[in-house]
Amino acid sequence: MKNILFVLVIALAGLSGNAQTVYRGQVTDQNQLPLVGATIVSLSDTTIGAMTDAEGIYEIVLDDPKVSISYVGFLTAQKTLKEGFNKTLLRENTTNLSEVVVTGNRESQKRSEVPAAISVIDSKDLAETKAFGIDQVVNQVSGVFMMTSRVASNEQHMMAVRSPLSTKALFLYLEDGLQIRPTSVFNHNALLEMNDISYGRVEVLKGPASSIYGSEAIGGSFNFITKRPTEDLTGSVGLQRNDLGLSRYELEISDSPSDRLGLYLGTHFVQRENGPIEYSDYEKFALSFKMVYDLSDRSEWTNVIDLVDYRSDMTGSLSEADYTEGNFESDQTFTEREALAFRVRSTLETRWNDRNKTSFNLVFRKNQMDQNPSYRIRQFREGGQLTGEGSGELNSNRYNSYMGLVQHKLDFNFKDSELVFGATVDFSPQDYIAENTRVVVDPETGRNIDFSLQSGSYILNYNADILNYAGFAQYEISVVEKLKMTAAVRFDRFQYTYRNRMEGLGDQRSTDTYGNLTPKLGFNYNFNALSGIYTNYSQGFTPPQVSTLYRNRNELVDIKPSIYNNYELGGYFNIAQKIKLDGALYMIDGKNTLITIRDDDDVFVNTNAGKTRSYGIEYGVTYTPSPKLSLTHNGSYARHRYISFFDGGIDYSDTDRESAPRLLGLSRITYRPLENLSITAEHELVGEYNTSFEGQVDMGGGTFGTSTYEGHSIFNLRAVYRLKHIELWAHALNIFDELYAARASYSSFSGENSYSIGNPLAFHGGVRYLF
Repeated sequence: MKNILFVLVIALAGLSGNAQTVYRGQVTDQNQLPLVGATIVSLSDTTIGAMTDAEGIYEIVLDDPKVSISYVGFLTAQKTLKEGFNKTLLRENTTNLSEVVVTGNRESQKRSEVPAAISVIDSKDLAETKAFGIDQVVNQVSGVFMMTSRVASNEQHMMAVRSPLSTKALFLYLEDGLQIRPTSVFNHNALLEMNDISYGRVEVLKGPASSIYGSEAIGGSFNFITKRPTEDLTGSVGLQRNDLGLSRYELEISDSPSDRLGLYLGTHFVQRENGPIEYSDYEKFALSFKMVYDLSDRSEWTNVIDLVDYRSDMTGSLSEADYTEGNFESDQTFTEREALAFRVRSTLETRWNDRNKTSFNLVFRKNQMDQNPSYRIRQFREGGQLTGEGSGELNSNRYNSYMGLVQHKLDFNFKDSELVFGATVDFSPQDYIAENTRVVVDPETGRNIDFSLQSGSYILNYNADILNYAGFAQYEISVVEKLKMTAAVRFDRFQYTYRNRMEGLGDQRSTDTYGNLTPKLGFNYNFNALSGIYTNYSQGFTPPQVSTLYRNRNELVDIKPSIYNNYELGGYFNIAQKIKLDGALYMIDGKNTLITIRDDDDVFVNTNAGKTRSYGIEYGVTYTPSPKLSLTHNGSYARHRYISFFDGGIDYSDTDRESAPRLLGLSRITYRPLENLSITAEHELVGEYNTSFEGQVDMGGGTFGTSTYEGHSIFNLRAVYRLKHIELWAHALNIFDELYAARASYSSFSGENSYSIGNPLAFHGGVRYLF
């Protein structure tokens, strides 16, 4: 009898043991970024639990597969686990947001681990903003000012982040951590080649980030994180229109037809016709396709295809008289820009084990941009009077680009330390052609009414192969509890191989090489999970753009690389989940800063400016007294100075730089009377700035002064309402119909300012059906 009972006990124990199952999975946020430290707890026995590791991975042994999955700042989910690999997506709790996970080094990190000024515009912000331009998104970040004229510029823009307004290569535009355009090929136009419906999150890292991302990340880098496929079939169809002549049509479809495969398609078509300014029409078609395939529990293969077809009139700027008198007829009747961009990106991520992860990236870019640019038009005068003739140019820039990047992340079992290192190579052969045109000018109105190509009259005709290779490493360690150190270094090498193709100049060739070792050192001290301070020293480096280096009538100009040293101190605080504060003090010293000036013939010339210095304070405050009400103010005060600069024999050292507003601010009040309704009032402030060099303007009588733009103060309103599967929104722009300029600049040729007009009072609306 005893033997029988013993056998039964053993058998029951065996059955019990066989009933237990090992379950594995990963917990991510809505953008598929892993949540580190998420908790998985059995619903039948709360003493059984597990936590996710640095990759959001967990492993748990259960009798009953029903679990609760939670993470601070996110809504708790209940799920029945299955055999195999379980992926769980947690949604943010908008009433109790904790620190956000950001991408500071192409790897997911918490905000508290990044010793730099970084801001995140998440999916909630994007949904509530309902932006119809990228400027409405990024200008929510303190110290960021993206200028675009919604009535004329057609997504063409200027940017200021810890710098004056410019189109210089001071900012890096990334898609999922990879450059949209190759280095040295005028990356400022990269945003024209972005499909804004496809991104679900935007991360703005201010200050130099060259130690990881490479050159051109000087004032800041903008990382557009694209949407991931959803678990179930979802999608939307949308329409937007406004009284500035713009119409936009959108379509999104997303699904995971199997446990391993996810698909996303997002496309839009936008056009403007008959806007407030003549010759300001444009059209753009953009399409993005994303496929995510789980090769195994530890390997994921992502492929992305982007196609953008863009054409726009180039209206140019308005004269001072036309601007002040409200005459918004463009003087340009034929200038335009066309761009065709195609990108394919393939990324394989493999987690070898809990401590090692490797990412393999291949990118192919094919790009063509053809222009009849307004900024190259010159009108001829005799005795101060228009002759009826002028000159311009047609140019074409084409390249194929091949890039590879390998990055490895190694976690050490020592003081929460990790090492990220990798290498990249980018080869981009480029062809550039520019030909002279004859321009017909109406002497009575000053309008450029026609042009003819001077066939064979080349301004430029060359090929340039661009080779960039680099190696980088970043090490992080918790020196003591709450104190983390980050040290990084990157070496870049650039080689431009130039071949002239113009007849009569012989076999003109050159090879130009540039190299730089870029360091970074930063510290974070976190008082708790929601508050901390940081400091860093970082360096930025940018070689000359190819078009800058090889312009000037095929004479090789001695343009030097620009180097910037950044010193920064900042902090972020969260008080009782109601008040969020962040701020930064910074100083950036620039050497050989590249600037553009207009000579006495009204020709744009690029030159190095010796030494410059930018310094200022950026701050952001958000007060949320209740879930229904939030108040936000982001602002910055900065000075941008020439420390050492001579032009035309005149010393402009120790003067303020042009196009550099000291004061920038954006304030918002958002009221949510209903869970599915939000109403926002917004105020945009741009302070006064110089449009000329200090003392450049001849005032007569032997005195000289400085031309300025007085700045502007604009108010906007918007409302977003969602009813089941329908979203409706409306914007009222510039509600007091203020006359303002998106940008003002001074011409020594005309002796006055010219203006890119801002939008008048306008109404924009949209509707979207979600399924």
